[in-house]
Amino acid sequence: MTGRPAPAVLPPSLRTWLGLIAVLAALVVVVLGVLYAGHSEPGRVDRWVIQPTADSVGPPWRDVALATDFLGEPVGAAMLVVAAVTGCLLLRRPRAAVLIVAGVSLTVGASTLLKSLVGRTIHGEDNLSYPSGHTAFFTALALMVALLATGRLCLRRTAGMLLVLAAALAAGAAMGWAQVALGAHYPTDVLGGWCTALAVVPATAWLVDRMADRLVDRTADAGRRQPR
Repeated sequence: MTGRPAPAVLPPSLRTWLGLIAVLAALVVVVLGVLYAGHSEPGRVDRWVIQPTADSVGPPWRDVALATDFLGEPVGAAMLVVAAVTGCLLLRRPRAAVLIVAGVSLTVGASTLLKSLVGRTIHGEDNLSYPSGHTAFFTALALMVALLATGRLCLRRTAGMLLVLAAALAAGAAMGWAQVALGAHYPTDVLGGWCTALAVVPATAWLVDRMADRLVDRTADAGRRQPR
């Protein structure tokens, strides 16, 4: 006897479009990384958007920026991940819980690796800035929650894409603003972090679905081979 197959974490209706977006996002990450490799000053685009300093904003908006920034710090990020995984398990979506853990790990790992490879700094040689890990994490988490909601609500392609992109844009804009306002990153660092999440999450979701489906198939084959 076989149960109902677990819902895919990457809805089939969104695979093509999110795949294309992931490829474009990866290209943006690479191009920006090459352009700003080894730099320690804001570029032309950064100066056009805003000159990041430690006092770019004052109260009460600085308090809002600090609170948002906390959600990307280890303690705040861990709280969000635990809450998201718990929600997935309560909704009986273990595959989505696996995606949350894997997606966050790979996104943060990718941004950390890119920082070392690119070597762009801000406020000193020890402060690697490209891409913004805070923005990458927060965007990735929002993307994965939106994917879960899309599958849970059985949204069609257009509605699903709008939800996923709106969640990614809102999360990236909120955390990106906080990072620039606090002088922790240049605007192009934020864009790089946002695109890192857009590149990593769809690929991770596809891999989670692929591995989970293979595991289910192997389990089913083993069950059929057992003597009755």
